[in-house]
Amino acid sequence: MINIAEIDSNLKVETAIDEPDIKFLDVRMDPFQVYGLFNHKEEPVFKRMPDDVAEAASEAAARLNLHTAGGRARFTTDSQYVAIKAAMPYVIKFPHMPLSGTSGFDLFIDEGSSSTYYGTFMPPVGMSGGYESILHFDKPAERKLTINFPLYNPLNSLYIGLQSSAHVGSGAEYAYKKPVLYYGSSITQGGCACRPGNSYQAIISRRFNCDHINLGFSGSAKGEDAIVDYMSELDVSVFVCDYDHNAPTVEHLAATHEKMFKKFRMKSPELPIILVSKPGFESNPALSILKRDVIYTTYMNAIRNGDQNVYYIDGQHLFKDKNRDCCTVDGVHPNDAGFLRMAEVIGHTVGRLLR
Repeated sequence: MINIAEIDSNLKVETAIDEPDIKFLDVRMDPFQVYGLFNHKEEPVFKRMPDDVAEAASEAAARLNLHTAGGRARFTTDSQYVAIKAAMPYVIKFPHMPLSGTSGFDLFIDEGSSSTYYGTFMPPVGMSGGYESILHFDKPAERKLTINFPLYNPLNSLYIGLQSSAHVGSGAEYAYKKPVLYYGSSITQGGCACRPGNSYQAIISRRFNCDHINLGFSGSAKGEDAIVDYMSELDVSVFVCDYDHNAPTVEHLAATHEKMFKKFRMKSPELPIILVSKPGFESNPALSILKRDVIYTTYMNAIRNGDQNVYYIDGQHLFKDKNRDCCTVDGVHPNDAGFLRMAEVIGHTVGRLLR
């Protein structure tokens, strides 16, 4: 691979990492493969859908569109270390979610159909404008790797640092070419996992070696026409719909939920669609039940009309029964235990439908 910095010194990436043989490569360039993000090679910053779609939905959706939830880079290398240099326009900080989840990256080693956590590129407290981080391996070997992008932070650019003598190639291929599409609330976006690889979609993706697209919009998934129209045109293997947390009223959910389902069904008559209600029933049981009834009505109407590719998951069972009160950080947003249980329940259905 050509080291572009040797040709044009203006493109050299400055670093404070103390490795004399390090070279940085732009993750937008081959042989890196980026998944879960929109048009990453040509857009000036990373995003999850076109600007005009997000802007037509809401100002909040336009901002959250720049958060890189679900983004991943895959590659192969025999470098004895992997570093990152991330440029971020600002840093998101929450009282109930660690920086490692909002702004961190985590690294997995891909072997066959399995993917195993290796370490986290840990963002430093007090950082501004992005950060650098490095992870070392204990011995030289060619490894297939996946780096998960931050769940709640914009990312302008990402460079991967490797030994200058290292081989770099394309990463592991997913077993299923078409991604699973997820749409929903802050829970869908990944709040409040401790690191990106612990969102429930990422766990499902590793379990079944399948690609995915995360269109969770914190507080801002309301079934807007612009986003529904965009999503219904995507070529996906399964659609998982979970946005009742963000519907401002029961009436709003009733006006948009079945409408969304019908839009997808019109465009893709055979697409498996999973309708999920929210997991956090304890915060407002009466309202949660009313919203769940709307979702179940969409499901039953589809069944009565002969639909054989629609599925329903009752959110009240996502955290299961024993110790379910240990599954959130605030009574609403899942912690890692909550996301693992969600992945087990939703993944059971997703796995049966992949093709």
